Amino acid sequence: MTRERKNKKENILNKEILTNKITGIFSNNPGKIFNYKQLSKFLGIKDQNYRQLVVQVLGELKSSEQLEEISTGRFKFKPRAGYVTGRIDMTQHGYAYVISEEVEDDVFIARNLLHSALDGDLVKVYVFPRRSRDTRYEGEVIQIIERARDSFVGTVEISKHFAFLITDNKKMPYDLFIPLDKLKGVKNGQKAIARVVEWPAGMKNPVAEIVEVLGNPGENDVEMHAILAEFDLPFRFKPELNTEAEKISEQITEKDISERKDFRKVPTFTIDPEDAKDFDDALSLKKLTNGNFEVGVHIADVSHYVKPKSVIDAEAYERGTSIYLVDRTIPMLPERISNHICSLGPDQDKLCYSAVFEINDNADIINEWFGRTIIRSQRRFNYEEAQEIIMGKNGDMKEEILQLHTLAQILKRRRSEQGSIGFDKVEVKFHLDDKGFPTGVFFREQKESNQLIEEFMLLANKRVAEFIHNGCVYLQDKKNVENKREKTGKGKIFVYRIHDRPDAQKLESFSKFVRKFGYYLDMGQGKKAALSLNKLLDDVEGKKEQNVIENLALRAMAKAKYSTTNIGHYGLAFPYYTHFTSPIRRYPDLMVHRLLNHYMNNGEQKSKIKYEKRCDHASDMERRAMEAERASVKYKQVEFMKDKVGQTFKGIISGLTNWGIYVEIIENKCEGMVSLQSLVDDFYEFDEENYVLKGRYSNKTFQLGDEIDIEVKNVNMAKRQLDFGYIGE
Repeated sequence: MTRERKNKKENILNKEILTNKITGIFSNNPGKIFNYKQLSKFLGIKDQNYRQLVVQVLGELKSSEQLEEISTGRFKFKPRAGYVTGRIDMTQHGYAYVISEEVEDDVFIARNLLHSALDGDLVKVYVFPRRSRDTRYEGEVIQIIERARDSFVGTVEISKHFAFLITDNKKMPYDLFIPLDKLKGVKNGQKAIARVVEWPAGMKNPVAEIVEVLGNPGENDVEMHAILAEFDLPFRFKPELNTEAEKISEQITEKDISERKDFRKVPTFTIDPEDAKDFDDALSLKKLTNGNFEVGVHIADVSHYVKPKSVIDAEAYERGTSIYLVDRTIPMLPERISNHICSLGPDQDKLCYSAVFEINDNADIINEWFGRTIIRSQRRFNYEEAQEIIMGKNGDMKEEILQLHTLAQILKRRRSEQGSIGFDKVEVKFHLDDKGFPTGVFFREQKESNQLIEEFMLLANKRVAEFIHNGCVYLQDKKNVENKREKTGKGKIFVYRIHDRPDAQKLESFSKFVRKFGYYLDMGQGKKAALSLNKLLDDVEGKKEQNVIENLALRAMAKAKYSTTNIGHYGLAFPYYTHFTSPIRRYPDLMVHRLLNHYMNNGEQKSKIKYEKRCDHASDMERRAMEAERASVKYKQVEFMKDKVGQTFKGIISGLTNWGIYVEIIENKCEGMVSLQSLVDDFYEFDEENYVLKGRYSNKTFQLGDEIDIEVKNVNMAKRQLDFGYIGE
């Protein structure tokens, strides 16, 4: 019998089959590196003879150039010439890269081989054979599978026989040809939105028509609408959406109340920015007879009012998120819902979805409950008012605020000890006049009142994700919870907020960079790197290089996104995390409320494919909204500097390239560039490895974090660009 089994095993693991299995592993993981031990473990091989056969197969695959040996005994897939599918990432210079999961590196596409493909388009590409291992992948677009967009914003230039729309999008290398009968009344020099209608073969520019006239450049509303259009984002609701919102009843019935836990007599309050119009979260606190505290995290129950498949829900899904520009908010939901019906204003009965925790003095969670509630906030605080109470001033609900502050600080410290990364970046804000012109710049920092709200929102998000992951089991007591979780079904399809580990190569580059400033970053496994990064962020606080190092640290991090596949949240050091606390302004939170309620009522498993598609869309809309928000800040910074041409400022070098030195002005954080062509005292070359600019003859250097004096030379509002001149150290 033993001999029979052995022969069967040898038959399964003959050399040909083993070669096919190993090739399959590499081709399914094109960017990963494996050694023979990892492959043996992957294949379940423990016998030493078969492990030696793995080594032999690796050598033969290398000889046949199917694998490349990155370092001794470590191999990576080496794809041959062929076809891949991916997204176009266009550069400002007209060439592009295709990002595809089918190859480990991006594929370079020369401008003449794009064949009308544009930024973000899904394309099929033919990848040319590589000349050597050290050369990049290059290819040619052979099919445009899906256009990313067909509308663009820009400035119209009209001549006698034709017109063009000069696009604002830096990644759009073509102007749009507009026939004179498709101008829709736009005047020369005005901003407008145009839609591409055709792109005839052999024609350099796409043909388009004007679909909306925005107005004259420089006017605040025109520029803000242009920024939204640039990122293909809406700036108004269709009239029928507002009509539908008016039909929604705000009346709370006795039936509604009977189906909910009643928190209306529990001390409850909100803390929000002073200019906030929608209040989507509230906190309550009650001292229990056993000495513990009951903390309620109450979130506006948008799902009660916005029903699946309604026109309002469909629009909210498309938008994905509210958008926060410098001077306005573009809400995800009509204002009647976001600012009135669902907003948790004071002295009003409001329907909520709540996470309620029993917490002891050490901020340990003793018990938890999730479900629908009705609340009544007694007080609306802004962050400044709450901060004054934390700092010792008397005020309403002082006892509750101070107790929650104490608990929040314990949660924050514990989170930091577990490896949660503490990015507390300074937020740039503007004083605006009645026409939207920036009259001043100020900075908003995170204080203890912000942390009070943040820690309990993080707690609710984390515990809801754990609750779903563990099969909807309430934490009743510490002794039996693990046994209870073992007995429940896991694997429910859910919307997680995930954050991958940073790319090792980016982190290594960042580590080398900070050494130049005398700092050290531990690249160890587990939470060592995160704890070391936290120490670094603490060490640079208040230093001239703080902003530069914080920005580069952020760039080394992976981007957080939504997914049904949970990999944890590296930045927060949470194994499970979701977004539960802002359904007024984020569609994923609305999905989470619906899924939570569905599973708590023993609902069937949901479709992974359907929800993953929704997660991808939400992540994309979030990215676009963030880019639009940054563009509005950049525009206002440039506008603020418009009347300061010729003035001098002290700045910090924030970036270095082959074409210039980026400098951030210390007093207002406005960033511009000193062109290398303007540095006439020497010929400067960019040393990419050491990230410095060095004069060929003088050996004079410029490096990140250096403090220099600059003069404002030019302000380009259309390009949102500041040109500086270098004065001296």
